[in-house]
Amino acid sequence: MAAWTSVTFRSLRASALETALLALCLAGSGAHMAAQAQSPPAPGAPASTTPTPPAGPPTTSVPDAPVPAPGVDIKPGTQPTSGPQSEPAPSPTQQEKAAQQIKQQETQRILGVVPNFNTSYVQDAAPLSRKQKFSLAFHSAIDLGTVLVAAVDAAYGQATDGFPAYGQGAQGYGKYLGASYADTFDGTMLGNALFPVLLKQDPRFFRKGTGSFTSRLLYAVGTTFWCKNDNGGRGPNYSNLLGNIAAGGISNLYYPAAQRGVGLTFERGFVVTGEGAIGGVFEEFWPDIARKVLKNRMTKLQPNVPPVPAPPPPPPAAPH
Repeated sequence: MAAWTSVTFRSLRASALETALLALCLAGSGAHMAAQAQSPPAPGAPASTTPTPPAGPPTTSVPDAPVPAPGVDIKPGTQPTSGPQSEPAPSPTQQEKAAQQIKQQETQRILGVVPNFNTSYVQDAAPLSRKQKFSLAFHSAIDLGTVLVAAVDAAYGQATDGFPAYGQGAQGYGKYLGASYADTFDGTMLGNALFPVLLKQDPRFFRKGTGSFTSRLLYAVGTTFWCKNDNGGRGPNYSNLLGNIAAGGISNLYYPAAQRGVGLTFERGFVVTGEGAIGGVFEEFWPDIARKVLKNRMTKLQPNVPPVPAPPPPPPAAPH
């Protein structure tokens, strides 16, 4: 019993000693690690790559969404596109529309020769500016086709001895030609440019193109006395009548003495106005005549008339 107790006591002392030595070793190792953590790294030593966790509690927020650039419209459910966005083309102004329509009108000729620049196949055509009215009238007045028409009229006047004082032969024909072309030039510039600008009226003939023959005939004749104004309304065609009378007054400067006077001036003005009514009827029905006579054999001589828009479909019947 005493021997066992002595052995046990020695074992317990040895165990206590080992425990104390282990505690001292652990304490020394911990102090060494703490000193290494607080001391700066030695020169040339590699830096520690161990990430340091952020201080404070973890966050659950997400990054902010990118802010769109100014002027970029982002619709829900779509991704913004990079780069500048193209803007829609601006609508043409009234003057630009009129310029495009005049460009088309100045290609119109009857039988490919006689200019028909003053006829519009667009009922709601844009109004003309002052400059455009003068330009359209001037181009028509100096066109070669206009000169050819005056030459034919001069030949007819000389053949019928319309002005005996002019005489016959080349010299007489030159007088007829000069008078005929001067009448046309003056009437065009006065009735289709100057007075329309002063009175704010549209000098063009707007073809109706639809309806019965009688309605179109009356419309064509009526345009000689009733015209479209620049504001879109309609009123008496003062420009046409005043232009014809004024041109008749100017003709007193070069007509023979027997063909001058106030009465003859008004007579010529009214005669030219009546001829204008006949011309309006021809301009109204010329595309129909050309389509029936020329058909597909001479397509270049046919007027370029835009197709008439189809009427809108009737509304659906209401359910019973």
